[in-house]
Order: sequence, then structure tokens, then C-alpha cells
Amino acid sequence: MSHGYGKADHVVRMDPMDAVFMMAEQLSNPLHIAALLIMTPPEDAGPRFVDDLHRSSLAAVGKLDPRLRRRPHQGLDTGGTWVWRDVDHLDASQQMLRRTLPPDSGQEELWRLISEVHAAPLDRSRPMWESYLIDGFDDNRFALYVKVHHSVMDGLAGFRLIEKSLSSDPDRRSMPPLFTELPTEPIAHTAAGSGLFPNPISLARSGLGVAAATVTFLRRLVEGEVSNLVEGLTGDATLPFGAPYTRFNGPLGRDRAVAAVSMSKARLRAVQNAAGATGNDVTTALAAGVLRYWLTAHDELPSQSLVAICPITLRARESGSEDGHANAFGAVMCPLGTDLTEPAERLALIHKAMTEAKRHVATWGSGPSLLVAAPNIAPTVLLPQVPFTPKVRPGFNLPISNTPGPRTEMYWNGAHVDELYPISAIYDGIGLNITLCSYADRVGFGYVAGRDMMPDIETLIPLTERALSDLEIAVGVKS
Repeated sequence: MSHGYGKADHVVRMDPMDAVFMMAEQLSNPLHIAALLIMTPPEDAGPRFVDDLHRSSLAAVGKLDPRLRRRPHQGLDTGGTWVWRDVDHLDASQQMLRRTLPPDSGQEELWRLISEVHAAPLDRSRPMWESYLIDGFDDNRFALYVKVHHSVMDGLAGFRLIEKSLSSDPDRRSMPPLFTELPTEPIAHTAAGSGLFPNPISLARSGLGVAAATVTFLRRLVEGEVSNLVEGLTGDATLPFGAPYTRFNGPLGRDRAVAAVSMSKARLRAVQNAAGATGNDVTTALAAGVLRYWLTAHDELPSQSLVAICPITLRARESGSEDGHANAFGAVMCPLGTDLTEPAERLALIHKAMTEAKRHVATWGSGPSLLVAAPNIAPTVLLPQVPFTPKVRPGFNLPISNTPGPRTEMYWNGAHVDELYPISAIYDGIGLNITLCSYADRVGFGYVAGRDMMPDIETLIPLTERALSDLEIAVGVKS
């Protein structure tokens, strides 16, 4: 079967960590990340507006980022080494796909389709990415779903490419497809250096840079200072094997379940100001409330607090490259207070834990914090892949991460971007992932889980509203 590729004219040895991703995927679960944009066509759009967008995207395939014009390869000719091999003639119709939902479809049908395509692994005989233009739901809205293998780029690099392909000008037309090589206009970023921490796999990549910090780490270990770091980064509840076992920490099935919801940034900021917390503290506490409600409804709430692995971005402090491979973040284990009844107490616990963790990571840098996190990550990710492994306490229960998106309303060829959601990766031992992305005046909560683990993932949507409402009442901004 032909895939429309000509003879490769350029071969690049794959980064060692990217090669690990390729091998790991053969043994475990797909390791791609994704983004979903839900859009409304402009008022002057014709009846075939989405078809025209798809056709123009196919025609502009030559403008794609070079990383999306190569495929992975391993064989006798490479001595068993993984390499990237450029392709001369990329068959865009196999990369940029088109779907129309059945008549009278809504958000439920859209998310069912997204769950299906997110579960499917990428074809290694082609460049490791796909996009889907989807219409036929909510009357005239359409969506663009893009997924990219983690070996091609990380979440930060992917979101930056998407942002560069959008415009704040609603009258702009003839725009290239997303993931183009060159930026089309400056990005409306928030604080410099903030970025997406999609999943704990990113820690492995950053671990390549930890060696530079090891000498300092060992020196301070001899000086007896590391105990203070461990205490600040973990706390009593998050030592290795310190989180309670939940259904999310076992082997992962084949199918995926995806759901998302946007919350008002003004409402979140009101809670933040009333509680004297940060925005990340509030969204983490909101996620904690959702988990408590859902586990309680299923009679599975542990008596001990769940633990999340959370990023602490250091790009403003440590220089980092634009390719997303820089060791520019720390990782901390944050108790979520799911054992606490009062939402305000959960928020206070999270605020205290993250404040202390940020202080320690800022002092030590990312390297030592990753070394401290390693004993929590290894058993959580690796043990569920071993056959007949007993249910052991994991180092953490799930990742919760937050990335800033565009500050202003954005458009693609006149179509307004209504909602923007990250959809991260899950794997054995980490069967639930919550990733957030701010956009204009709202924050999108992206939930992805194993279908067997959370068959009713859509119930998280009303639980998100309930958790926010309870927080508002708890801190006094709502009666």
C-alpha cells in the first residue's frame, strides 16, 4: 500500500529520549498529545466554508513545520537505531482528515468522536501527527483536532505553533493551516516562559539535563540540606508510595474517554482574591473538588488525600530553548485534600503546599526537584506494566497542569475560536489526566481517562460547576 512518499533525502538521528518514547509505545500505550479548537464560522461564511478550509489546508502542506514532514524509521540500514527520515512527497489527505457528524449532533457526539480518534495510535509509516476538521454539531460550529506524537514535540512547542497560526484579526483570510513553519503574527502570551507540562513523560526528557545539577545536589546532600528540600517538595503525605491506590493507578485499557468544559476566569479570579491564593491554587483545588465528588458518588473515596504531580515553571529563571526540550521546570507532589470536607480547607492546604514547593524549587532549580520526584514517578508509571503486579500505593494519582493560552479572542480565517482545550496522554498507572489552558476570559478544563476506568467522564462537567460554586460560597464571594 502506497502512502504517497518519495525517496527520503535527509536522515537525522533521533534524540535518545524520543527513541525511548518510540520503544515505550510498542510495549504500552500511545504517547501522543493533542489540542481541540471549537470554532464558529464568520457571518459571511458560505455553506461549504469548512470544506474550503480543508481544501486550502491540503494545498498549503508545503508550509508545514519541518518536524511534521518526516517519519520515524528503524531498521537494518540504521543498525537498529531510531532516526527521522524526511519525505519528499507528503500525502496531505492522509494527515489532514475531514469528518462530518450525523444530523442533529451536539457536544456529546463531538466528544465521542474525539475519544475514538484520541485512542488510536499514529501510523509509524507516516509523519507522526494527524488533524481532523469536524463539522455537523451545534448547528454550524466546527472543530479542529490535532494530535502529535510526543517524540515529535512536547505540549509547549505544539501550543506555540498553534498560537502562531491564529490571528487576533477577524477580517484576516487566506491563512495557512495550523502547525505552519513560520509565525504569522506575534503571540498574545501571558507571562514569559510559562508553558504546558503535559504529563510525567516530560520529566524523563528533562531528566537528561538533570546531570548538570547532580554535583550541586550531592554536595548539598553531604551538607545535610537535602532533607529540607525533600520535606518542602513532598510533605508527609507524598513520600514514595505515599498516595492511596485508586482505580486510575492500574493497567490502562485500550479505549479513551475525553470531556472538557470552560469556566469563567473572572469567577476563578474572585475566589483567588478572596482566599489570598494563586490562580493555579484555585484551579487545582477545583480539580480536587471534582475528584472528591466523583469518587464519593462511586463509593471509592480514599480516607487519605489523593496526590497530584504538578509542574513549577522555571523558564523565567532558567534559560530554555524554543524546541521544548529544555530542562525548565520542576515537579512537585501536591496533596489535594480530598479527605477534607470543606472546600476552603482544601484550597488552603494546596496553597500552603505549593507555596513551600515553589520556594524550594526556586532555590534549588529544576534538576534537584526532578531527582526528588523520581522515586514517586518510577513506581507509579512502571509497576502497572508488570504482569500480575499487586495493587501497591503509587507515588501520585494523576497529573494536574495549567498552561497560559492567548490573552485575546483569536480567529482562524475569520472563524472565531470559541473554546481551546489541551488533551494529554495517559498510560498504565496514570489513567486520568487533567490539563487546563487559559484562553481570553476563560479557562478550559481538559479531562482524559481510560474508558474502562471512567466510563461516565461526562459527569465531570456538572461536577466542575458544582466544585466552583462550592468554592465561591466557601470563601464568601457567593451566598
